[in-house]
Amino acid sequence: MKNKTLLILAAGMGSRFGGLKQATAFGPSGEYIIDYSIFDAIRCGFNKVVFIIKEENYDLFRNTVGKRIENHIKVEYVFQKLDNIPSKYKIPESRVKPMGTAHAILCAKNVINEPFVMINADDYYGFESFKIASDFIDNNEGKMAILGYKVTNTMSENGSVKRGVIRSNKNDLSELIESSIIQENNVIKATKLSDGEEYTIGSNTLVSMNMIVLNPDFFEYIESNLSNFMENSNLEKDEYLIPDVITKSISENKYNFKVLKTPAKWVGVTYKEDKDMVTNYINELIKDGLYNKNLWN
Repeated sequence: MKNKTLLILAAGMGSRFGGLKQATAFGPSGEYIIDYSIFDAIRCGFNKVVFIIKEENYDLFRNTVGKRIENHIKVEYVFQKLDNIPSKYKIPESRVKPMGTAHAILCAKNVINEPFVMINADDYYGFESFKIASDFIDNNEGKMAILGYKVTNTMSENGSVKRGVIRSNKNDLSELIESSIIQENNVIKATKLSDGEEYTIGSNTLVSMNMIVLNPDFFEYIESNLSNFMENSNLEKDEYLIPDVITKSISENKYNFKVLKTPAKWVGVTYKEDKDMVTNYINELIKDGLYNKNLWN
């Protein structure tokens, strides 16, 4: 079994949820969603976790999640800062929001030298997904992949959600279309975030939840495209996003990404009203024996 790292993106502000949702308890013993992801990753052979966080949140993470897991897996922290960019560029002082998922990943380049899986801190991905990702790493030297969820397994009852609609050629990723998705009258409607174009998708359409298998050499590609982003973006609000970078790398025939279909159900908190749904879902998994009531004891 190969060394493998779990990279957790936790620097987002959680604006729609109305607070730091990564630090909201959902489990019966005060567990966060992030605890269940780390627990599943450990069971599937991951031996290091790296948190991408805001520097001002370090104490919060270190004194909660960090202390709970330090005896179970190696832990490292990396700060996503707005000044972590080429020196010739300057971010407007009015910007507060992080610079996006691709920039966040790049911040971890000095602490990851092995295959890794990136996830969001506030999404529950399911044990099956970590097993699929781990097996892929163990059996596919140097290859990368994206986990594809059935879109109907990723919806919120309380409004639209942002998903990367997967376009593929057999099992090879062709494109990720970042879209806002909502189901109305049994029709799943999607709107491209890039230009507002509306389209419909079927219930079996695969979407990305930002669970991606990456190799360390992809850091170089992310970094090489950062200057182009800085020069052609509104630095007050635009984000350097990993789906855009991946799609660009495929269009340039630089990299190939496999699509790994997962049967897992996603749950997460996009809106405040989602919290009870997530709590109830985790309680059901505990009743089914997948987790202990006190996860780390």
